[in-house]
Amino acid sequence: MARFLLSRVGFGLLVLFLLSLFVFLLFFIAPGDPARVIAGDKATVEVLAQIRAKLGLDEPIYVQYWLFISNVFQGDLGFSYRNQLPVIDIVVDRIPVTVSLVFGGVILWLGIGIPIGVMSARKPGSVRDRLGQSFAVVGISFPSFVLGMMALYVLYFLPAKAGWKLFPPSGYIPLTVDPLQWAWHLVLPWCTLALVSAAIYARLMRGQMLEVLGEDYIRTARAKGLTERRVVYRHAMRSAMPPLVTQLGTDIGLMLGGVIVIEQVFGLLGVGNLAVSAVNNQDRPVVIGVVLLGGLFVVVMNIIVDTLYAFLDSRIRTAA
Repeated sequence: MARFLLSRVGFGLLVLFLLSLFVFLLFFIAPGDPARVIAGDKATVEVLAQIRAKLGLDEPIYVQYWLFISNVFQGDLGFSYRNQLPVIDIVVDRIPVTVSLVFGGVILWLGIGIPIGVMSARKPGSVRDRLGQSFAVVGISFPSFVLGMMALYVLYFLPAKAGWKLFPPSGYIPLTVDPLQWAWHLVLPWCTLALVSAAIYARLMRGQMLEVLGEDYIRTARAKGLTERRVVYRHAMRSAMPPLVTQLGTDIGLMLGGVIVIEQVFGLLGVGNLAVSAVNNQDRPVVIGVVLLGGLFVVVMNIIVDTLYAFLDSRIRTAA
C-alpha cells in the first residue's frame, strides 16, 4: 500500500512541476512585457528597468524559473498590482466561498443522482427507469447558467413580486458568522450545481449497475437466497462505485479551481469569479495563482481517489 501511495504522490508532483513550468512560460516567456503590464504604458525606461530587476527578468531563464518556483514553495505567488495585495491573500480570501459552494453541491447531487441511478437499474424498462432517464437527459441538456437564471426567476423574482421572500438572490455569509444564513444564501447555487451534476451521476450509476447486476456472482448471490436489497446495496453497489469515485474526484478538483458560471450568475466572489476578473484585467500574477491552485486541487483529489480505489478493489493495490 505504501508503494502504491508513493507512486501516486510522485506522479502528482510531476504533474505540478509541469504545470508550474507552463505558467512560468505563460507569464515570463509569452509575448508581452510583464514589467510594462505592471507599470503601465506611460512608465519610463528607468522604472521598467527597476521592475525587471525586482522580478528577476534580467536574469537567465533557468535562474528566473528557480526564483519563481522557490517563491511558490514559500507561499509567495507574486503581487497583484491591480489590487495592491499579495496574490496568496487574494486567493485565500476567495477559497471559502468556492469550497462552500462545491461541497454543498456534492452532497446534494450524490443524494439525488445515485438513488435515481440505482432505482432505474433495478427495473430497466419500467416506468421509474424511464422517469430516471428523462431526468438525466433533461439535466444534462440544460446549461448551468440557464438553470441558475430559471432558479432566480422562479424562486426569487416571482415571489418577490408577490411580496414573499423565499431565497436570497446572491451573497455569501461566512459559516463562522451564521451557519443558518450561510446555508440559506447558498440554497439556489447548490441546487443549480447539483441538478446538472446529479443528472450525469444518475446516468453513470445506472450504466454501472446494469453491467454489475448481469455478472455471474450476482446471479449466484440471488440463487443462494439473499434478499434483493442485500444483493443490490451490499454487493452490486460496491462494484459499481469505483468509476463514480473517479468521476467525483475529478469533478471536485476541477470545481475547487473555480465554479465560474455559477459564481458569475449568483454574484459569488469565489475563485472562479476571481479568475474571470484577473483575465479581464490582465492581472497575470492572479491568473497564475488561480491556475496553480486549481492544479493542486486536482492532483490532491486524484491521489485521494486512487487511495479510495485501492480500498474498494484490492487488485489495484496488487497491480501497483
